[in-house]
Amino acid sequence: MRRRISIVTPCFDEGDNVVDCALAVRELFASRLPEYDYEHLFSDNASTDDTVERLRRLAADDKRIRLILNAGNFGPFRSAMNALLAASGDAVLVFLPADLEDPPDVVAELVRRWEQGFEVVYGLRVCRAESWGLGLLRRTYYRVVGQVADTPLPPDVGEFQLIDRTVVEALRAFDDRQPYLRGMIASCGFRTTGVEYASVPRKKGPTKIRWWHALEHGLTVVSFSSIPLRLCGALGLALAAGSVGWGVVHALARALGLAGPLPLGSVALFFLAGVQLAFLGILGESVRAVHAQVRGRPLVVERERVNFDAAPAAGWRWRRSGG
Repeated sequence: MRRRISIVTPCFDEGDNVVDCALAVRELFASRLPEYDYEHLFSDNASTDDTVERLRRLAADDKRIRLILNAGNFGPFRSAMNALLAASGDAVLVFLPADLEDPPDVVAELVRRWEQGFEVVYGLRVCRAESWGLGLLRRTYYRVVGQVADTPLPPDVGEFQLIDRTVVEALRAFDDRQPYLRGMIASCGFRTTGVEYASVPRKKGPTKIRWWHALEHGLTVVSFSSIPLRLCGALGLALAAGSVGWGVVHALARALGLAGPLPLGSVALFFLAGVQLAFLGILGESVRAVHAQVRGRPLVVERERVNFDAAPAAGWRWRRSGG
């Protein structure tokens, strides 16, 4: 029996791109990976355009295209995690964007590295089609996260990764309601390697991943590291000690006639208030992550599945309708 590769593509209002994405994957396996079978899982987040209609036509013509139609918009990363757990392949590409900014041609090289015995093969972006400012912000974020995360994370690596079936099974045990996929995969500790590639500009329509989606996903790193909270405590103590020290020094200087009334008191007060609010925000993100976990809500609520024969794997905590 031929081995199977699963491709996961979350989508929302990507009617202009889903057909091109499906055809690009079909061409990839026909020309560069003919020895493999494949399945292409589209996880739709309740699109409001004609995405679902186009996906249904694709699935009717090709049973290798499988659909998970969610009842609402649960975001790209939660829907990707849900589809990942539904994949049946010997290896799974965690996230292929519908707009093909991460080019499918790279998947062939990811598969070759997987054949060499690596259980995690991640795409390493060396060039990205974006503005200079956004690129700088993204690179800075990756490097900061790599330093503060309890598990080392390679820089410039997102969810464009090919993982072995053993890694998928390991991810089932996480039971995380706000999945930080790149961190979860890295924390499994399997053999990893990277493949350098350059992303390409989106060709059709505006991106559907808004800045608040990226911010929310970026803040989930709080659940993967104790350093931000400890850093807040250390910085708070340092600021408090510094304020007391400055007050003592200024009081002595004023007693000696070397200084007048403290002119920066109000500025310092607002500064410290801002720092406290920032620290409370970081603490709040940690509490929010714990709250989301203990409520036990599902990753997504599914409306329907198309071209799936088997029932959901044991241990899933929600029901689905449709077939």
